[in-house]
Amino acid sequence: MPKFLLLKHYRGVPEKHPNCEAPMEQWTPEEITAHIGFMDRMIEDLKDAGQFVDAQALSPQGTFVRYGGEGKPPVTDGPFAETKDLIAGWMAIDVDSAEAAYEKAAYLSSAPGPGGLPLHEWIEVRPFLEGTPEEV
Repeated sequence: MPKFLLLKHYRGVPEKHPNCEAPMEQWTPEEITAHIGFMDRMIEDLKDAGQFVDAQALSPQGTFVRYGGEGKPPVTDGPFAETKDLIAGWMAIDVDSAEAAYEKAAYLSSAPGPGGLPLHEWIEVRPFLEGTPEEV
């Protein structure tokens, strides 16, 4: 079965749904608990179906590092768009098709947010690369 990455974004999406505007720092503890509970149930359902690979929430802290020759590598915190500003977390799944991945992403998009209403988040669906670029 092909594997897909479902990426949850903080920003940088085509358009935000009104219920997706408030950052989680502004949610009530009950809203956060409901959201996390939804995610945990989805993971358990995927595990039961043999479709779960991995899921992680990401901290907003992050640093860019690259090879800079001998010595200490250059480290920077900007000014370009960074994944810490864009990606909130991911879920890796192993399903039969892209359509099945889209169905899981749509369900993930319905996670509750403020007021217990579905967030309608955009979820980016990316297939895992199978083979080297010349084989694909």
